[in-house]
Amino acid sequence: MFDAIILAGGSARRLDGKDKAAIEIGGVPLLDRAIAAAKGAVRVVVVGPQRATAAEVTWTREDPPGGGPVAAIAAALGLVEEAYCLVLAADLPWVAGAVPLLLMAASKTDVAVLTATGRRNNLAAVWRTAALREAVDRLDETRDAAVHELLASVRVIDVVDEDDWGADCDTWPDVEAAKKKQGNA
Repeated sequence: MFDAIILAGGSARRLDGKDKAAIEIGGVPLLDRAIAAAKGAVRVVVVGPQRATAAEVTWTREDPPGGGPVAAIAAALGLVEEAYCLVLAADLPWVAGAVPLLLMAASKTDVAVLTATGRRNNLAAVWRTAALREAVDRLDETRDAAVHELLASVRVIDVVDEDDWGADCDTWPDVEAAKKKQGNA
């Protein structure tokens, strides 16, 4: 059993400040796609400003808002109760296919991370919750901390991204590519 943390509070500077989580791919907001990817989670905690979603979730914010993904993870961890925790960025429209593989791999380690061409997508991962808490506690400060710092003292299994599951929507060309892919799906 697992809980999920979905990070949906970024400033989206490369998207001219647009609410990234509200961008629709195939008529479905990115946030709703991330929530759907967490199917099977006992609880889904979304870190970011509250907005309408297709499923019931628990909302929280990092304090102060805008503190970055590690601060957001730290804010949500108090609401996580299950032994495993799926951590997802809200801007991954195709990540659902990777989640079962990440969950399976996480049972053998501290964290399973989606990896493509040697690059880890640290915001597409399943953590043993105790290991994530310990990693956050080891940091002097969570505000503006880099997510890769959480991986410094844990056992990691890389899960190969077999189908571009980790493609994100950070820029307008990324969004257009996702929309085009959805049209071809």
